[in-house]
Amino acid sequence: MLDRYHLVEALRAARLPQSPISPVLRQKAGPKGRWAFFLLLAAGLLYAFASLYADILGSGAQLRFGLPLLVLGTALLIALGFEFINGFHDTANAVATVIYTNALPPNAAVLLSGLCNFLGVLLSSGTVAFAIVALLPVDLMLQISSGAGLAMIFALLIAAILWNLGTWWLGLPVSSSHTLIGSIVGVGLAHGLMDGYVDASGGDWQQLLKVGYALLLSPLVGFVGAALLLLALSLGLRNRNQALFREPQGRTPPPWWIRGLLILTCSGVSFAHGSNDGQKGIGLIMLILIGTVPLSFALDRAQPQAQTQQFIVLAQAGEQALRRVAAGPTPAEPRQVLIDYQRSEQVGPELLPALAALLASLSSELQRYGSLAAVPQEAVLALHNDLYLSAQTIRLLDHQQQRFDVETWSRLQALRVEGEAAIRFIPLWVKVTVAFALGLGTLVGWRRIVATVGEGIGKTRMTYAQGAAAQLVAMLTIGAADGYGLPVSTTHVLSSGVAGTMVANGSGLQWTTIRNLLLAWVLTLPAAIGLAAGLYWLFIWLL
Repeated sequence: MLDRYHLVEALRAARLPQSPISPVLRQKAGPKGRWAFFLLLAAGLLYAFASLYADILGSGAQLRFGLPLLVLGTALLIALGFEFINGFHDTANAVATVIYTNALPPNAAVLLSGLCNFLGVLLSSGTVAFAIVALLPVDLMLQISSGAGLAMIFALLIAAILWNLGTWWLGLPVSSSHTLIGSIVGVGLAHGLMDGYVDASGGDWQQLLKVGYALLLSPLVGFVGAALLLLALSLGLRNRNQALFREPQGRTPPPWWIRGLLILTCSGVSFAHGSNDGQKGIGLIMLILIGTVPLSFALDRAQPQAQTQQFIVLAQAGEQALRRVAAGPTPAEPRQVLIDYQRSEQVGPELLPALAALLASLSSELQRYGSLAAVPQEAVLALHNDLYLSAQTIRLLDHQQQRFDVETWSRLQALRVEGEAAIRFIPLWVKVTVAFALGLGTLVGWRRIVATVGEGIGKTRMTYAQGAAAQLVAMLTIGAADGYGLPVSTTHVLSSGVAGTMVANGSGLQWTTIRNLLLAWVLTLPAAIGLAAGLYWLFIWLL
């Protein structure tokens, strides 16, 4: 066991690097900068809560002061806090090379990154946001407004924040994506154990494997891609453009064309980061809103009536097709049959009749109301849950490659798309607020991560060419992942890219730093799983 003195000394030694060489990394914010930060923070929170208030009133929901409002406000603040700390890690990586190489002053780089993050979040499809949500246990998602649902949200958010804060304090650029997914797995595991079954994911296994592959392979792509790109630049340009391969000198900016390349790649990484990582916070905030204010956010009440009628037609056609494929009696509890299928992934004789019964119930309810806007408050959450359960069941059947004739399969897929459209929508103010939180996090946390990326990974300082190569590969990798709906880590891709350029340049790596980084990366998943599982158990007991 380490005594207190040796423990403190070990933690100090882990902070990377301890004495930055670049003068830019030693400067501190003045009083004006601090005031500007707090004014921006206040403006962002005011915008978020004013927009939330307007949406609630616009939906016709009654806003009463009390415990539900307190829970809503607290959960939103914690979710925005997660995105704020995400800015310490991931957005700081996006500006690391452009700041370290003096291509832009820190304030200008952070503002540019914030703008590009904002545009990335604003123009994102939402696919990654809902891919993260799909990892959560389905039965918990159907209880999102209950104590168990709130315990799930608070546990995974607080666990992710605690790990991210601790690693940031040590200057270790770890993955917020790994942290969040570990927290989700921890909640699913704890929920399964407490409910009498063991389930390592509690959600969609296929989706979890897909996410795991993306998080594992993306650093390798960053390392190899950046190394090859630097070698190509070295072979093609070293004799004619020596300036590209120099280290930054003091505060002197690089030549204009190198500067433009670095700014362009920084903008691209920031945009890609916003379109990918920003969506994770969006998914969590939508969970909170659905659980606490379902009338306003559980259904897309602005959906045209014609689209609702189209869903009714598809639901009726899907029910008829399923009854032709699997004739049999309707089970007494069709929803429970579908929930059990999400857990076991075993297709039994009752499964397809249960899905047909749920589709019949959905079409009947929507025919009665006519449109989503006319659904009464007491029926909103139940309808949301039925749409979610039917869509998840069809998706899992497709992943398991269950054999249907072409007509049945096409009807079910069209039905899933229409059902998800009714429940998967993102208000503009949620996107804006998440982008704002990411940018503000970068304002106060960029220095530690930039120092590690610029001076702590290689034995020599990062050159202009290395910064450009690492950022270009990171931009392309994250952008491609966003197109496929895969949540990847900006931190891992960029840090691995910088390491790859150091190897390609013959600079060598600081193995103490690499060891600490790898250790933090390896420990992130088990640490997040343990924290989230323990917090979920605690919150279930308290709530």
